[in-house]
Amino acid sequence: MTALITGVRVLVTRPALQAENLLRLITEHGGTAIPFPVLDIVASDNAEAAKALLQQPDKFQWLVFISANAVNFALKANGGKIQRFKSVRYAAVGQATARSMAAAGIPADLVPDQGYNSEALLAMPQMQQVNGQSFLIVRGEGGREELANTLRSRGATVSYLEVYKRTRPTIDSGPVRKLLAQNRLDVVTVTSAEALQNLLIMIDEDNHELLLATPLVVVSDRIRSVASGLGFKRITVTDSPADSAILEAVAIACNGE
Repeated sequence: MTALITGVRVLVTRPALQAENLLRLITEHGGTAIPFPVLDIVASDNAEAAKALLQQPDKFQWLVFISANAVNFALKANGGKIQRFKSVRYAAVGQATARSMAAAGIPADLVPDQGYNSEALLAMPQMQQVNGQSFLIVRGEGGREELANTLRSRGATVSYLEVYKRTRPTIDSGPVRKLLAQNRLDVVTVTSAEALQNLLIMIDEDNHELLLATPLVVVSDRIRSVASGLGFKRITVTDSPADSAILEAVAIACNGE
C-alpha cells in the first residue's frame, strides 16, 4: 500500500483527540496527512444526572453503549469507573466500543458478529424477543433513533443517557481552501454525516464545487447516501470504520480502483 498513497494529500476531519492514529498511518505509508477537525466531542451538561444513573444501572436489563466516546464520557461522569452488575447485560454496537468497554472493566455480553451499527446489533438473536425488557442507551446528544424505535416496536422500554455532545469547532479553514484552489487536495475522509455537513459549512460556498469534486472516503453506506445527496461525485466506502480500512479506501480512491 505504501506506493499507492505516496505523496497523496489526505484531509482528516476526525475530532482532534481521535485522529492521531489515522494521521500516523497516512504518514507512515507515504501520504501527507492534513488534520482539519470538523467536530469537537465534549462532555454533556448533565454530568450529575449521568453519575446518579450509572451508579444504579440495575434498574435496567440492558445497558447499551453506542460508541467508544459513550464509554469514555460515561467513565468521566462516574469518576473513572462503572460498576458491573450481574443482573444487567451489557451490549456494544461494534468492536471498537467493545474494546473500550473491556478496558473500562465492563466487558460486553453482546457485540454484533458483523457490522458496527445499530442495525447490526438489532439483527442479533438476543435483540428479537425483548418484550417487557428495559434498556438504557448510553450515547451522545442528538444521536440516531433507529435502535430505540425498533426496540420499542418490539415491546421494550428504552431510556437514554446522553454523556457527550458534538460541537462545530472554530478553526481557520484558509489552508484547506487554498489547497482546494490549487488542486492540491487529493482525498477527504469523513466518518459521520454530521462531520460531512460541518465540513461544507466550514468550507465556504465559493469552494463547494471544488470540494464536491474531490474524492471522498466514508465509513458507511448511510454516509455515502448523505454525501451523494449533498453533491459529492466520487465516493468510496470503507469495509469498516477501522483506521486501517480507511487507509485502504484512501488508496483505492486516489488510484481510481
